Amino acid sequence: MTFLLPKNHPFAPVSVVGNFNQWQPHRHPMIKRPDGTLSTTVLFSTGAVVRFRYLGRDGTWFDDPDADRIDHEGCMIYI
Repeated sequence: MTFLLPKNHPFAPVSVVGNFNQWQPHRHPMIKRPDGTLSTTVLFSTGAVVRFRYLGRDGTWFDDPDADRIDHEGCMIYI
């Protein structure tokens, strides 16, 4: 799955943190693409339930509005 954020994101640099990387900051940094967007790709098995949040500059946590579900623990997507 590719995580993608728009160009000129206000919290850049950003990393994706979740149950797939033991909630360790900076293990999956988002890289600036030629079009200015930010992305990183993580491989998941079919049927996985992924919990995650984005961690941005100055320790700012934020959620993905396109996630399948958002609650007090962050985002959830179903693969």
